[in-house]
Amino acid sequence: MAFLSTLNNLASTPVESLISTPSIFSLEVFGIALIGGLLPALVWLWFWMHESHDHHEPKSVLWSVFILGMASVFLVLPIQALLSRYMDLPMVPDNSFSIILWAGIEEIIKYSVAFAAALRFKPDVFDEPIDAFVYLMTAALGFAAMENILFLIGPLLQGETILTIMTGNMRFMGANLLHVASSGALSIFIAYGYYKSKTAQLGYLISGLAAATLLHALFNFLIILLTEIQKEMIFVAFSYVWVTLIILILALEKVKKIKQF
Repeated sequence: MAFLSTLNNLASTPVESLISTPSIFSLEVFGIALIGGLLPALVWLWFWMHESHDHHEPKSVLWSVFILGMASVFLVLPIQALLSRYMDLPMVPDNSFSIILWAGIEEIIKYSVAFAAALRFKPDVFDEPIDAFVYLMTAALGFAAMENILFLIGPLLQGETILTIMTGNMRFMGANLLHVASSGALSIFIAYGYYKSKTAQLGYLISGLAAATLLHALFNFLIILLTEIQKEMIFVAFSYVWVTLIILILALEKVKKIKQF
């Protein structure tokens, strides 16, 4: 939904303000949005890299995964637009089916870029089960970074500094970690299937994608539901993410002990 929020904000911004101040838009707005979008994701990337384990993956591969994760945001809208057109679905999800479908698309794309850049190179790059979390988390934070940038552009164009700060804080505490939580859940499944047969690995992958999609969709559903009922209750959705992350950290400790027998 990052694209839609950005387009809506752009649409509500007076045209004359964009025409009269193109340098402000191109330099200040983009620069602030870029820094504000990247910084939270990079902070969380640093934290999770230190949390996962001591083995260091190739930096070139990690940066490739991160950058592809950012670029993958631009694959979401065309896919959603195509499905929206041929399945008669709203671009902004407003029912259970569209919420789950849109979440599933994001999870599949995040996995796809991590697979393309790292997970398919087994055992050279993907050489132990915990690496599944490292690469999927990196792709997820790349995806979140680009979403952050797009979400910040709208308020900045309208000169709403306070709203920009609030948006950045909300995404730092909630949406960024949602992507880590959902992709992290998928990585747990992939890790447990690491030493198993190809058929079993496929089963773990499908189960993991289903779990990640449901986690992601539930967060989106809570956001929509709680903001419609009472905006002050939004902390419930963020609490859901933090509880999920605590469970994820505990699960990662188990993943670190997976050995081939």
